[in-house]
Amino acid sequence: MALNFTTVNWANNATIYEVNIRQYTPEGTFAAFQKHLPRLSEMGVRILWFMPITPISEKVKKGSLGSYYACSSYTKINPEFGTEIDFLNLVNQAHELGMKIIIDWVANHTGRQHEWMELHPNWFSQNENGAFTERNGWDDVVDLNYSNNEMRNALIGAMQYWVRDFKIDGFRCDMAHLVPLDFWIDARKAVETIRPLYWLAECEDVNYHQVFDTSYGWALMHISEKLAKQEVSVNEVYNVLHGYAQYPQGATKLLFTSNHDENSWNGTEYEKYQLAAKAWAVFTFTWKGIPLIYSGQELPNKKRLAFFDKDVIDWTFPTALHHFYKTLIQLKTTNSALINGDTFNLPIQVNGVMSFLRYDAENTVLVVLNLSANHHHVEVSHEKLVGAFRNVFSGFDYVFSNNNSFELMAGDYFIYIKQNS
Repeated sequence: MALNFTTVNWANNATIYEVNIRQYTPEGTFAAFQKHLPRLSEMGVRILWFMPITPISEKVKKGSLGSYYACSSYTKINPEFGTEIDFLNLVNQAHELGMKIIIDWVANHTGRQHEWMELHPNWFSQNENGAFTERNGWDDVVDLNYSNNEMRNALIGAMQYWVRDFKIDGFRCDMAHLVPLDFWIDARKAVETIRPLYWLAECEDVNYHQVFDTSYGWALMHISEKLAKQEVSVNEVYNVLHGYAQYPQGATKLLFTSNHDENSWNGTEYEKYQLAAKAWAVFTFTWKGIPLIYSGQELPNKKRLAFFDKDVIDWTFPTALHHFYKTLIQLKTTNSALINGDTFNLPIQVNGVMSFLRYDAENTVLVVLNLSANHHHVEVSHEKLVGAFRNVFSGFDYVFSNNNSFELMAGDYFIYIKQNS
């Protein structure tokens, strides 16, 4: 399978930061979030992904505020977040700081009160009695009817509107695999008549890489949870990663320890991984892929955020992991071995410990991760592990030989880069 499109240069090796506007500040507005842009820029974030910014259907609304993912219009701004001018100001400042904006696009369904329904009921899925229907068990939404070409054209027109009038830089497409692939092909061709964009798919169907630059690493996250529960071995994690390595050249996977769904419904990364939460974060930046940081992970936020009600992230504390993520982002974007290097998994006879090399002709990076709750002594050897190496977090230099041993406390993580003379 060949890719039909080329990824925009600025998305290569970028870090994506997911913005939950509702919970980000007490105000829950674009203007209030905008004050955080300089901090995120300084941390190294290149792409800001905004959860849906469209208005929410009042009909069959979940909780007090409703689901972001049950829209009542594809071309209006949720008034809770501010105005069109507020969003444009936010986009403009982000661009001035060197960041790009992608917005969440929910193409499978709308809320049960959408502005298209009265004029165009046949644009929606209906049963034999003419009632609007939905096939996934989400009672606050209605499926769109993709056999209707007028609906398809209107949806593509709405996507073009955000690119043309608000200068957004791409889309994160919700449940992309529930939407016919041919629609996405048509949409990307039509929307990119304005300019090239970045396309992120919430799916793991490799066929969708005919359109999308990046797809979700759900299988990896699920196997990592099983490893944390000692239900599988590290080898099974590597098996998933091997499957990803078979993707078409140019296709990338989104690597994450949390996101809006995981945090709200399945728990924070600290609930899932316990002491290994930061070690898994290190993995997402050192393996081949696109790393994701969710709102508040840099604090770190250790609470589940309510999905349908107000539940503000507490920014009164210092962002204790700002430097941690800044270090990882800088390494990800500047070390050629992490950008385009090969990967070699170092054999370790201890379950719960991963160690691998990323290397190219100029750089060598050693990563050692204790993903278990136990103390371990491990030895690693490879012909490339000879010479002076620096620990990227401590800054200390070490001289490695062919055989090197490490004492790993629970959740320990080490990254060593070879010091070129």
